[in-house]
Amino acid sequence: MTRPLIAIPARFSATTSALRYAAEVNARALIEAVWRAGGEPATIHPADPAEHDVAARLARFDGVLLPGGGDLAPHRYGATDTHGSVYDVDELQDLFDLEVARTALDRGLSLLAVCRGLQVVNVALGGTLEQDMGGPEREHRHVVHPVAIQHGTLLERAAGAQKVEVSCYHHQRVDRPGFGLTITARAADGTVEGLELPRFPGWFTAVQWHPEDTAHEDPAQQGIFDALVRAAHDRR
Repeated sequence: MTRPLIAIPARFSATTSALRYAAEVNARALIEAVWRAGGEPATIHPADPAEHDVAARLARFDGVLLPGGGDLAPHRYGATDTHGSVYDVDELQDLFDLEVARTALDRGLSLLAVCRGLQVVNVALGGTLEQDMGGPEREHRHVVHPVAIQHGTLLERAAGAQKVEVSCYHHQRVDRPGFGLTITARAADGTVEGLELPRFPGWFTAVQWHPEDTAHEDPAQQGIFDALVRAAHDRR
């Protein structure tokens, strides 16, 4: 069976240990989770959507994975100031990711959004973000914590459970959900950890955590990637 082709927008990296130049990268753990699921992960170059049609570029793919990364520029969701903790903002990355999210949803492509990816989808649909969760005692950085998943959601079916332990690395979170989005998971402190779009004609789920961190040893986390690839295969 030909592996479903999964598009994963690259992340810009100023330095990498193995290369002499700045690079475009994705986390190896993320790529390997897609591969284990039976998908063919393909990193795609973030080019200006005004000059290179994103819909045409995604036409060859069976699914899309929006990965983690730096923060979105606050003006993208209507903020007039920028919190001092906002980091790694890149206007081209924002433009490209937002257009990928809109195109995938418009075309009914199977779509998994992870961490920044969840925030991108939320902003693409008119939602807003809390720029900072309040410092070391409140942020979800380098922590593993429980998340409660809503019954009957695509996320529950993918993970096979209503309570999972998740690996998080984020200091921002959803403030107002975007149009049509429903909350599918929360942390104990109320942080939105999952989003879905019930009226979406394809398969879409978003998680605020990093399932790739523990997917190699946790079937619930690997199940999220399995569900993406399965949906991409079925759509094909």
